[in-house]
Amino acid sequence: MKESDTVPEIGQIVRNRRGRDAEQYSVIVGIVDERYVFLADGDKRKFDRPKRKNLAHLELIEYISPEVKRSLEETGRVTNGKLRFAISKYMNEHVIDLKEGEQVDG
Repeated sequence: MKESDTVPEIGQIVRNRRGRDAEQYSVIVGIVDERYVFLADGDKRKFDRPKRKNLAHLELIEYISPEVKRSLEETGRVTNGKLRFAISKYMNEHVIDLKEGEQVDG
């Protein structure tokens, strides 16, 4: 199964593979269509001005932030602090011991 076969979900963490924000992590805050999503990280890219990104340029990570997902479902909004928290929580739980150049999958 290729990454492009997976369906993106609101609150899902993604890693940018292309562009000036390559190798950075963001959270899906909106789905445009089957090819594009809106991303925000709460830091450089705030929720109020999400980046539209092609799914082909993203690595979908099998981690969905329950806090972000719940907030967007209930209110249609999420705080930038919550986005930063979701990314740092993922990083702390899953990317702790990776050194420069190591792959996540081994």
